Amino acid sequence: MSFGAANLVPAAKADKTWCVAKPSSDAATLMANLNYACSQLQVDCRVLRIGCACARPDSLISHASVAMNLYYQAAGRHYWNCFFNNSALVTTTDPSFDSCVYEYI
Repeated sequence: MSFGAANLVPAAKADKTWCVAKPSSDAATLMANLNYACSQLQVDCRVLRIGCACARPDSLISHASVAMNLYYQAAGRHYWNCFFNNSALVTTTDPSFDSCVYEYI
């Protein structure tokens, strides 16, 4: 077994990943995730304010997904930062839409 540098994938060649809410998540869980993610110092949820890029669609799952991804990106994109009590999933498909760009750090 080898754990040498030859087995590592450079960040530039790794797949980009984002964190989004599972469609099956209930409203209470999504609200808790949104509140938790936006309460973290390193997460700036201003993009969700009325008139900002990610304010539309005005749905809880959309807002929670944006906030959860902001947290996931700020925390280093570790799979455990996208758990949210099993209400989230990691995707390699960019979930950005219209003017709402899902941050990738």
